[in-house]
Amino acid sequence: MITGIDTSAPVVARHSITIDAPLRRVWDLHTDVSGWTSWQSDITAASADGPLVPGSVFHWTTFGMEIASTVYAVEEPYRILWGGPAHGIDGIHQWTFTEADGIVQVHTEESWDGDPIRADAESMAAALDASLTAWLERLKKTAENA
Repeated sequence: MITGIDTSAPVVARHSITIDAPLRRVWDLHTDVSGWTSWQSDITAASADGPLVPGSVFHWTTFGMEIASTVYAVEEPYRILWGGPAHGIDGIHQWTFTEADGIVQVHTEESWDGDPIRADAESMAAALDASLTAWLERLKKTAENA
């Protein structure tokens, strides 16, 4: 049973951002997989067949990679954990959301392991950092302008 990221993986990234929007709006944007392409320019396709619940799988395409992610845990609207293998990479991605005085703190952390990662961990870490930073910035912009 997967309960969090793999802190011993060769690549681990952690990033946070503050969003001036209601928690429900931020959560709903983030967990509406089918809507990702409307605000996430790095994602070219995304679909979920139903609600994001433990065991459900959603599909998305980013940077030409088709990914099937399995939801491992959901504590709505505060935490979601998903991951799975894609192109030789085992990724685990956790998002947490906390709200104080109408401001939401979003924290994301992700681990990557697998042969492609071990072959060039430094470049892969830089790519993951850039991806997560862009995701958070786009989530902030979309949520604050909604």
